[in-house]
Amino acid sequence: MTETRRCIVIPAIKKNAVIPDQLVKRLAGVTLIQRAIDTARGVVPARDVIVVTDSQEISLICERNGVRAHYNAGLRFTSLDIISEMKSILRELGNDYGHIIVYRASCPLLTWVDIDDAYRRFLEDEADCLVTVKSVRHRIWEVRQGRLEAFLSEDETELVVESKALIIIKSDALEGGNIRRTVPYFLNDRAMEINSYQDWWLCERLLTQRRVVFVVAGYPAIGMGHVFRSLMLAHEIANHKVFFVCTKESELAASNIAARDYKTVIQRGELWEDVLALGPDLVINDMLDTSRDYMERLKAAGIPVVNFEDEGPGAALADQVVNALYEEGKGDGARENPRFFYGHRYFCLRDEFIQAEQNAFRPEPKCVLVTFGGTDMPDYTRQTLNVVEPLCRERGIAVRVVTGPGYAHRDELVRHIEELGNPLIRFEYATNVMSRMMEGVDLAVCSAGRTVYELAHMRIPSIVLAQHEREARHTFARADHGFAYMGVMRRFNAERLHKVFTQLIDEPQRRQRLYERQTRIHFEQNKAKVVSGILKLLKRER
Repeated sequence: MTETRRCIVIPAIKKNAVIPDQLVKRLAGVTLIQRAIDTARGVVPARDVIVVTDSQEISLICERNGVRAHYNAGLRFTSLDIISEMKSILRELGNDYGHIIVYRASCPLLTWVDIDDAYRRFLEDEADCLVTVKSVRHRIWEVRQGRLEAFLSEDETELVVESKALIIIKSDALEGGNIRRTVPYFLNDRAMEINSYQDWWLCERLLTQRRVVFVVAGYPAIGMGHVFRSLMLAHEIANHKVFFVCTKESELAASNIAARDYKTVIQRGELWEDVLALGPDLVINDMLDTSRDYMERLKAAGIPVVNFEDEGPGAALADQVVNALYEEGKGDGARENPRFFYGHRYFCLRDEFIQAEQNAFRPEPKCVLVTFGGTDMPDYTRQTLNVVEPLCRERGIAVRVVTGPGYAHRDELVRHIEELGNPLIRFEYATNVMSRMMEGVDLAVCSAGRTVYELAHMRIPSIVLAQHEREARHTFARADHGFAYMGVMRRFNAERLHKVFTQLIDEPQRRQRLYERQTRIHFEQNKAKVVSGILKLLKRER
């Protein structure tokens, strides 16, 4: 069976433009007519692209692009029926082509993939005509005597409206009465048409969007800090398309990210293959140490890369490495490398903390916080509660216990708190407002992760228990910054914790050794600095 020939017709009538010289103005660096020609040539050979125009300038552009121009200085469309307006031209083309695709240059978000897919749908449905449409939901009203009255119903009604992007028609259906079957092709977001300067601005913003892929790890053994930081940064990259790839063991991370409505996939094969499959313009790795092979694959594709908390062999290949939790580099020359950024001056504070009210010092503490991050596998939370609860009960001090979404001992902790019968204990699981949990707190017991920076910002002297050797390298959590550091707790030392906690309840210890040192620490400008560096890489041409 011989394949039916097809052509693409691009109407380009300057008299019908809503913006002066719209078709030859540059939109995101490319004129509308050139963008349309390039898109059409992605579907059919240049010889099968025909531009219908009233402009000599556009005719010259066609000649230089090797496409055909049907030039008539007197052309002007007076109706919305594009097929009727060009019927004589389309009939003439029908002698050579069985299928004619009419494609509007004023719909610049349409891609050659869309046209090809619409044509496939046209063939599969054995249609006489295909029209691109979009669905909208509105409440429909009618004005009567200057008043609004419900016309159809007060409920939202789904309407299907025509998009002017694309019409595909059989040549033998151009004669009246021969169009028996018309099928829709839904474009929705890509159906935007330029009918105003506002549309132009929106299309330009959408066309200059880049694709940013976050590669994230988050599971009980390493906690959820990488997830929380990546989500915070993703919220700052609002003008671009953001995707997440979670490492194969990070189902906990994937479920938390997907709940924020980001497109999220879990690693299936080689990590670099899953990342490159998303066509990124920038990759942000927040998964601890990277391998050299993984990074070489990304760099071979010409993609800029930013890594967080990376001290692995792949870090040397990154365009930027932000290791805010480490005050100094690991290995010779790491600290002096201009692409490496170490220390608390690069810790990014979430907006909720910037807006929170920092705590004033109280000689007599009223509230204590116990929190050990997103997972707390050894259950330091419950063991710490057992140490501090009796003294807090005796002095009338409230205790806030906060655990993360990966905390596996929730049911046991709830039962334990009920057994204690202390009305001053408040338990919060997987809260989204951690800053509120820290407001009004005088002393905390925590692990040595990102939480210590938030505690410092909130002016909360804290006792810090490192859960493993990697946390022990987070040397910000020391006395210089307002923390009583107890080292790595390979075995929970209740006696020592009780001693330190009792000492810090005392007012001079907390004020002079810890609280006053925290008042000198400021994180508010750090996030803007880090995000600015990321966006500079995103603007860089590949």
